[in-house]
Amino acid sequence: MAVNPNEDTEFNDALRKYGIIPPKETIPSTPSPPSSPKLQDVLDDLTPEELKELGEDITDDDLDRDIDSYRRQRLAQERLQQKRARFGRVYPIGRDDYTREVTEASKIDEEGDEEEKGTGVICFLYKDGILRSDRTSEHIQTLASRYPHSKFVSIVGNKCIADLPDSRIPMLIIYRKGEIRNQLIAWGADRERQLEELEALLILCGALDLPRGPLGQRRTHDADDSEEEDDDTSSRMRSAATSTNARAPKNIRGQTKKDDSDSEFEFDM
Repeated sequence: MAVNPNEDTEFNDALRKYGIIPPKETIPSTPSPPSSPKLQDVLDDLTPEELKELGEDITDDDLDRDIDSYRRQRLAQERLQQKRARFGRVYPIGRDDYTREVTEASKIDEEGDEEEKGTGVICFLYKDGILRSDRTSEHIQTLASRYPHSKFVSIVGNKCIADLPDSRIPMLIIYRKGEIRNQLIAWGADRERQLEELEALLILCGALDLPRGPLGQRRTHDADDSEEEDDDTSSRMRSAATSTNARAPKNIRGQTKKDDSDSEFEFDM
């Protein structure tokens, strides 16, 4: 009796078990089509002008109202963000300006800040001609432009702290709510530091706020999307923060205790 090896029978299963006939061919499953993007995700990628044009092409009244409402929220959020973006560059200061431009400035809350968390202020102590200081200065300029909600100020090191040795340059002193949150001393002295490392540390110190979405919500990343976001700025920052923390640099100091000193210029020199 001829055996049809393609038949799905118990007899054929027994023959396959003992290798008398070849295994049954498996039919590859058809991949499911990609899910349609959510309306919110589509709208997030559009500018207010594009939203307006989209609304004019929509014939569904309910959808038209939703798009128009979303567009108005985006415009209101953009106006608020523009008001909050008070800085955007590095401000040179002198020692006499320190209390007003750094300590007191860090106590000021942003307009509409319900958390009342003050302003992140980064004071950059530098000296021209020191390679690591010059490189850090370039990074500070970039971050000041990228994070206009935070205030960046610069001052020549020994103009701020008398007799500050070059071995401590560059130094970054991070303030928020009138308190020193962290200090980075001789940044880049151990090895050449990248912009993303400094950016990540300033975020961890609380000096910088993570970028916000179109309606002001803080951006988060789902685990399922991690592979697609390897090139995203936030992903690079998280990687830089993990790398930096793993090394535990000795030139990074934690928050200064309030009772350590009454002088804001005595930094455990």
